[in-house]
Amino acid sequence: MVRFKNRYVLCEVLSDDPRCRQCIEDRAVGLAVRDAIARVHGDYGLACCSISFTVKYLNAYTGTVLLRCRKDSYRLLCSALPFVRHLESRAQRYPCALNTLHVGGTIRTCQKFLIEYNRRQLLILLQNCTNEEERQCIQKSLLSCSLTEEQSQSGDEDDDGTE
Repeated sequence: MVRFKNRYVLCEVLSDDPRCRQCIEDRAVGLAVRDAIARVHGDYGLACCSISFTVKYLNAYTGTVLLRCRKDSYRLLCSALPFVRHLESRAQRYPCALNTLHVGGTIRTCQKFLIEYNRRQLLILLQNCTNEEERQCIQKSLLSCSLTEEQSQSGDEDDDGTE
């Protein structure tokens, strides 16, 4: 039995309209990418890419999209991504663009890249702060969403139960 090798393309959705990220659905992204492939590469490109093409992961809050396609046709997919100009969701069109961040052989390598990418973006964001108040606000929001607070709270509960 032969294993089919895939490539995973990590992209981010760029849009000036804040409503665009809230209304992103994996079906809408898949249709927009297929439409772009058909426009750029025609029926041949669409047939090659459609064999194993799926949207594996979508985070509407951060605008991160993970696409899977066959190893043979990932170049067709990557060359068509800049031609995605809008996403249609709930009978509305939202102008946007897809920026390719990484192409990997496994989902795990894409996850590792995304962690490092987010760390670099955070450092850039902190360096661009104009005053100390902005910096503290960003750090406070990061601490509020981390797991360290939950772990320390659950540790306190364990201490109370043992006494």
